[in-house]
Amino acid sequence: MGRMFGTDGVRGLANAELTAELALKVAAAAAEVLAPPGSGSQRPVAVVGRDPRASGEMLEAAVTAGLTAAGVDVVLVGILPTPAVAYLTDAYGAALGVMISASHNPMPDNGIKIFAAGGHKLDDEIEDRIEAAIAAGPSRRPVGAGIGRVDVAFDATSRYLSHLAQAQGAGLDGLTVVVDCAHGAASTVAPEAYRAAGATVIAISAEPDGLNINDGCGSTHLEVLQRAVVEHGADLGLAHDGDADRCLAVDATGAVVDGDAILTVLAIGMRDSGELVENTLVATVMSNLGLHIAMREAGIELRTTAVGDRYVLEELRAGGFSLGGEQSGHVVLPGHGTTGDGVLTGLRLMGRMAQTGASLRTLAAAMTSLPQVLINVRVADKAAVAVAPQVRSAIEVAEAELGDTGRVLLRPSGTEQLVRVMVEAADQDVAQRIAETLAGYVASA
Repeated sequence: MGRMFGTDGVRGLANAELTAELALKVAAAAAEVLAPPGSGSQRPVAVVGRDPRASGEMLEAAVTAGLTAAGVDVVLVGILPTPAVAYLTDAYGAALGVMISASHNPMPDNGIKIFAAGGHKLDDEIEDRIEAAIAAGPSRRPVGAGIGRVDVAFDATSRYLSHLAQAQGAGLDGLTVVVDCAHGAASTVAPEAYRAAGATVIAISAEPDGLNINDGCGSTHLEVLQRAVVEHGADLGLAHDGDADRCLAVDATGAVVDGDAILTVLAIGMRDSGELVENTLVATVMSNLGLHIAMREAGIELRTTAVGDRYVLEELRAGGFSLGGEQSGHVVLPGHGTTGDGVLTGLRLMGRMAQTGASLRTLAAAMTSLPQVLINVRVADKAAVAVAPQVRSAIEVAEAELGDTGRVLLRPSGTEQLVRVMVEAADQDVAQRIAETLAGYVASA
């Protein structure tokens, strides 16, 4: 059996791969690893939230059963973004937090994301211990007064909104924003947070019915937002995914402002305000070469990590840095949260616009994206490809041709027998040609 935890929790087709039975086992095992029994009558506490998809109701019940069966009290916070659950795990002093969501995946999927005390994502060693506990079966079966109890946190949304208000920075009076909530977890809190900060808000895709999450909307379908921004004459648009841990933007002309461009705007702003610790930004190896160039021109050091916001988080924590993120729109501000927060990202991005009086198009122009070509190549052994002499030789030839004007990256998939071939160059045709050549060598290795 392969590893159960992926790059962001346990995920699968709800009630087929991710069943209620499995959810119960994952929750009980997480309780054993992260929430040892309290002293005396004091039981450990877990925060549980979810996005609006229909299967979340079933999985919330199963997770709650697994936690309470292990002697953990459960605080239900309802439908809230993933970063809200991380924040509330810390705010309520809980031993762990559980978010039930499949993020940007289609409605039939669902997932379980687990946070340790303080709202921090789990490292590989903790996930391995949870998987071992699932395999071993439950060792804690309290009875009587030892069984966990369930409570509802009616103040969860207001506490999260207050947290956002404290972290937002400049007021947003005079700005008009269209926000695409993906019919997801941000449908209530994102418009409320932006209005509270002073912006005029036009909310779209903000009527979740349990079945329409991410359906032709949100951060994976920006064309809806692009049209709405132009039609309303708004200053910008913001798009969240199903659990609102990411944010992408659209400027007033309808042009997309991706995660790399958002990081550029925020990094320069934080440099100017003295908030950018050690003048350093953390991003992944998949960030566009244009980000590297923009940061070099701005006098900002760029540190890169493996793909996945968890690795960005690890580097941020290790170095004590204040800003990191991914091209996909996961942006982490450790001074205000322990994980990517799409709503906070939107607030800070608009805050920079309000502070400078500049349009998003002008601010984002500090970075120019180079053409990027990505080809997924199915292989028999992705590990063997990485060391194949003909592949290494082809990479050297490609890098020599590109010089300082481009970049080559071969990355094995974390879950499939695939190798991702990525090439960036100043010219689209050159990037396409080199990527196709390298993909051919990879396929034949």
